[in-house]
Amino acid sequence: MDDSRHTSPDGGEPPRRNTLPEAGADHSGQSEPPRWRPPPQPAFNLPTALTVTLALLILLYLVDAYVLNEDARGLVLFELAFTPLRYVYPLGQQGLEWLWTPVTYSLLHGGVEHIVFNSLWLTAFGAPVVRRIGTVRYVLFWMTSAAAAAFFHAALNWGQETLLIGASGVVSALMGAACRFAFPKEGGGMRRMKAHVLPRQGIVGALRNRTVLVFTLLWFFGNVLIAFGLPLVGSDMGAIAWDAHIGGFLFGYLLFGLFDPLPSESEIA
Repeated sequence: MDDSRHTSPDGGEPPRRNTLPEAGADHSGQSEPPRWRPPPQPAFNLPTALTVTLALLILLYLVDAYVLNEDARGLVLFELAFTPLRYVYPLGQQGLEWLWTPVTYSLLHGGVEHIVFNSLWLTAFGAPVVRRIGTVRYVLFWMTSAAAAAFFHAALNWGQETLLIGASGVVSALMGAACRFAFPKEGGGMRRMKAHVLPRQGIVGALRNRTVLVFTLLWFFGNVLIAFGLPLVGSDMGAIAWDAHIGGFLFGYLLFGLFDPLPSESEIA
């Protein structure tokens, strides 16, 4: 039988050249085949609705701060900011501002720190909520939570000529909503890309999660400090409506089930 190996004159193996393997050749003799790796996740992978929200908030702030004059800013505040004083007078004897200002105030901001602070928290807690409930429910959640935060503020400041602006009431509601599902039951922090698929925990059951309980207690403690006049952020923020924060958080935590299309933990069981 013909031997396919050729030997050198002295009987040894012939010298071998270092060549690249041919295309289509069997490489089973190599140490290890290349492994599939998932593509890296981008640092900011936000839902479109949230990206549009952030862009709108920033655009409105830039126009208000750098385009409008003082008279125009005053008109914007009158037409779009929320004030408890408006509801002391008969609604039929005034314009329709009482109808939309419980929502539109949440789109205005009073300074750089104000909008940066709210945008960061909106990014962190808004992303899992938007991924979970979708764009339409997110818009409804924004509108109703803004109104809930505004009227909670009005209940504690009835008849006062205070102006309420900023998205912090809605952001607080998103925090409360996230506490119902975004933190794993077994403990640990919020999972950035998988938080939105976790089952919704009950109102009482979520507080059995140590992470949720500690976060909630610290959050309320911080707002109590603000209520007693201890600022936790810079002076550019102005007077902080801690009561709107609490109203928003309670709305999001207690009523998130009305917006959640996914089953709760008990429904899965």
